[in-house]
Amino acid sequence: MLEQLGLIGTIRDEDLSPEEPATESEPEEEPIILNRKKKFGGQRSTDFNCDFEFGERDGLSLDEDWAMSDVLKQLKKKRTMTTLDQKIEKVRKKRKAEEKSSQSSEAEGSEMKEEEEEEPADRNEEDEDGDEEEEFGSSDEEVLTKSDTLREKERRGRKKKNVEEEAPETFSEDASQYNEQLTFEEMNLSRPILKAVTALGFKEPTPIQKACVPMGLLGRDLCACAATGTGKTAAFMLPVLERLVYKPRTSQVTRVLVLVPTRELGIQVHSVARQLAQFTSITTCLAVGGLDLKSQEVALRAGPDVLIATPGRLIDHLHNTPSFELSHIEILILDEADRMLDEYFEEQMKEIIRLCSYNRQTMLFSATMSEEVKDLAAVSLKEPIRIFVNSNTDVAPFLRQEFVRIRPHREGDREAVVAALLTRTFQDHVMVFTQTRKQAHRLHILLGLLGLKVGELHGELSQNQRLENLRRFKDEQIDILVATDVAARGLDIDGVKTVINFTMPSTTKHYVHRVGRTARAGRSGRSVSLVGESERKTLKEVVKSAKNSVKARVLPTEVVLKFRDLISKLEKDVEAVMKLEREEREMAASEAKLSVAQKRLEGSASSSDSQRVWFQTQQERKQSRMSKALQEFDLALRGKKKREKFLKDGKKKQLTSEERAQFEILKAQMFAERAAKRERRAKKARAMPEDEPPLKATNQKAASRGRKSVFDEELTNTSRKSLKNYRAGPSFADRKRLGLDRKRSGGSRFRKK
Repeated sequence: MLEQLGLIGTIRDEDLSPEEPATESEPEEEPIILNRKKKFGGQRSTDFNCDFEFGERDGLSLDEDWAMSDVLKQLKKKRTMTTLDQKIEKVRKKRKAEEKSSQSSEAEGSEMKEEEEEEPADRNEEDEDGDEEEEFGSSDEEVLTKSDTLREKERRGRKKKNVEEEAPETFSEDASQYNEQLTFEEMNLSRPILKAVTALGFKEPTPIQKACVPMGLLGRDLCACAATGTGKTAAFMLPVLERLVYKPRTSQVTRVLVLVPTRELGIQVHSVARQLAQFTSITTCLAVGGLDLKSQEVALRAGPDVLIATPGRLIDHLHNTPSFELSHIEILILDEADRMLDEYFEEQMKEIIRLCSYNRQTMLFSATMSEEVKDLAAVSLKEPIRIFVNSNTDVAPFLRQEFVRIRPHREGDREAVVAALLTRTFQDHVMVFTQTRKQAHRLHILLGLLGLKVGELHGELSQNQRLENLRRFKDEQIDILVATDVAARGLDIDGVKTVINFTMPSTTKHYVHRVGRTARAGRSGRSVSLVGESERKTLKEVVKSAKNSVKARVLPTEVVLKFRDLISKLEKDVEAVMKLEREEREMAASEAKLSVAQKRLEGSASSSDSQRVWFQTQQERKQSRMSKALQEFDLALRGKKKREKFLKDGKKKQLTSEERAQFEILKAQMFAERAAKRERRAKKARAMPEDEPPLKATNQKAASRGRKSVFDEELTNTSRKSLKNYRAGPSFADRKRLGLDRKRSGGSRFRKK
C-alpha cells in the first residue's frame, strides 16, 4: 500500500535494519593534483548556505571572541599603506601583464588560425579568470605530477635507554603513576569549575591532568613533563582556580603568577584561564609585550587573582607600576619551564624569583625537561613531586615522521623542495619552520609569488600583525604559516595537518616542540624535515627515540629541477617586493620624525613624563647581549679560514641559495654547540636538606662524645688531604668570593732531589 503511494514505511522492531555498504579505506598517498583549490573550488554544492547561523544558542557561546576581547582592546593599531600580500599581488600582476604582452608580440608574426585551433578552450578560460591564472601549464603537469617515493627509515644501533625511569634524588616523590579511571567529577572540583569544564567540551581528563590536578590541589610543588598537545594548561589552571574559589574576601591581591616565554602563548593561556573561570568571581590579567602599558597598569592596581605574564613586561611593571609587587604570590607556575630557565631568560628569572614570596607553591611544566629545570627544582622547589607522563623526547603518539635528504652541494635546493611539497602534496593547514626571520620573510614572498596563500609569524612583526596572521591561519583564510621558533612552543592551533622543517632544529628538544604543533589532542598529523649532511646527528637521535616507523621521502629529480628554475626566474620579483617594502619603511620613518617634531613645536609632548626604569642599565644589557653573540660566533666558527669566509660572505648584499641555507644551518649549530657546552659543565654539588635528621652514632662511645662544630673539625683534622689543601692556600673560588687577587702569590716550592 505504502509502495503504491510512493511512501516509505518505518522500520519495525522485528525487521532487520539495512546494512550500509562498507566504505573503502583512503589510499595512503593521494594522486598529486596541481592547484587543487583553483580547479575544484567552483564546483561546490549550492544547496547549503555557509553563512547560515542559528537564531538562538543554548548557554554561553563557545567562541573565543569574548575571552580575547580584553587583548584586542589593548592592541596598538598602526596604519600601514599596503600589506605584504598586496605588494606580492601587485608584482605578480605586473609580471603576468609583461608575459602576456611579450607573448602577443611574438604571436603577431605567426599564423593566428593554428593557435585558435590548438587552444580555443584555454584562451576562453584565461580571459574569464585573468587574475587567477595558473602558474603551471599543461606541459609542466606531466613532470610535476610524478609521485614521491616513501621508504621506511632503518634504525641502526641500539635504542637509547630511558634514563629518567627512576626518580632522581632531586625529587622527594614520583607521582607519574595515576588513577586511569579518574574523572573530572571525582577530582573534588567546585560546581562553577565543573560547569566551565563542560561548557568547554572537556569529557574525560588527559593523563597529565589525572596525575597533576590531585597533587596540585594538595599544594605540593610539581615538576611535570608530558608530550605536546596533552592539555598541560588545564592541568595547572584547574587546581589553581579551585583553590582561588575559597580565597579570603578581605583584601584583593594577586595570588597566582603564570610565566610564559612568548606573547602568543601568554594570550592563549589567558584565554583558557578566562574560559575556565567564567562562572566564578576570579579575575585574570594579561601582561605581555606589544599590548598597551597603561591599561595593564590599571588592571594590575586592581589586584587580579591570576596574572599571566612574560618576564620582560613583568619586570617593567615591577619597577614602574606603583603599588604592584609579588610579595603576596602564593602559587608560581612556569609554563615551558626549560625555555624559561635557559640563558636568554636567566637574569630576568633571577630577578623575578628574588622578588617573589618565599612561602609559595611552585609548578614547572614542559614537554622537554632539561638540566636547568632540575637545578631549579633542587634550589627553589620544596620537596617537589616528579610527574613524567611521557619521556623527554616523546613526540605525539599519532605523528607520522618523514625526512627528505638534501645531498652534499645541493643545499640551495631547500627552497625548491619546500615549494614542491607545498604546491604538489601538502596544500593546506601547513606550518613551515625556519631558523631565522629573514628566511621566513623570504619564503613568504616566494610562496606568495607562486600563487599560494601564505602568512608569517616571527619577532620582527608588530603584535597586531602577529595576532592577525595567527587568526587568519586559524580561520583558514591562509593555507600556510611560515614561522620561526616563536610559534614552536605551546601554541594550540586547531587543524594543523603538516609541519615542515626548512632545516633540522638545533636539538632534539626543539624538534619535539616544533612537530608538536600537529597531531594534538589524539589527532593524527605529519612532519616533514629537510636533512643535510651536517644535520644527520640530530636525525639519528630522532630515529632512535621514535616509537613508530620513520619514513624517508624522495622527490623526483625532475620536479626539484623544475622548481629550482622557477625560483631563479622569480628572483627579480622577490627583489621588487623587498624594494617596495624598503620604500614604505623609509616613508613611514620620515612621517614619524615629522609628527614628533610637530608635537615638540606645539608643546604637546610634556617633558615631565618620567622615563621607565629597568633592573639593568642600558650598558649592562648591551654588554650581556654582545657577550652572548660573541660566544655563539666563537663556538660555531672555530677555524680561522671558516671565520674569514663567514665575515666575507656577510658583507655581500645578495646571497645565493646555498649561502642562505648554510647560514640557516649555522644558526642551528651555534645553539647546539652552546647547549653541548652547558651539558659538559660539572654539575653543582647538592646541599644536604636542613630538615634531614642527623645520622645515628655507631656506638655508645661516639654518641657520648657529642657532635663537634665545623670550626673544631677544620682545626683538628690532620689528614693528608686536609694538610695538602691548607698548604695550597685558598682556592680560585674562595679568592673570588673574598675579593683577593686571583693570581697566587709566588711561594717557594720544595722539590725532592
